[in-house]
Amino acid sequence: MRLLERMRKEWFMIGIVLAIAGAKLEPSIGMNGGPLKPEITVSYIAVATIFFNSGLSLNTEVADSRLHASACVFCGDINQGSWWKR
Repeated sequence: MRLLERMRKEWFMIGIVLAIAGAKLEPSIGMNGGPLKPEITVSYIAVATIFFNSGLSLNTEVADSRLHASACVFCGDINQGSWWKR
């Protein structure tokens, strides 16, 4: 029972060790042009995931104030742009 509890506690480290062992056994999966397509997944998907996770950890007060400020700037820009076209 202690082994199962320890594995539940250290699940992330066990996953990292398994990923490294898998990469050592079959490196062609992660090479350029391989099935994982690291030239796409690392440059686009991984970066988007990192920014998404960072956004989830923001306080709601900070996120609300930033959204309000960006909406004000966006609407003001549209309104000023339409004034000059008349």
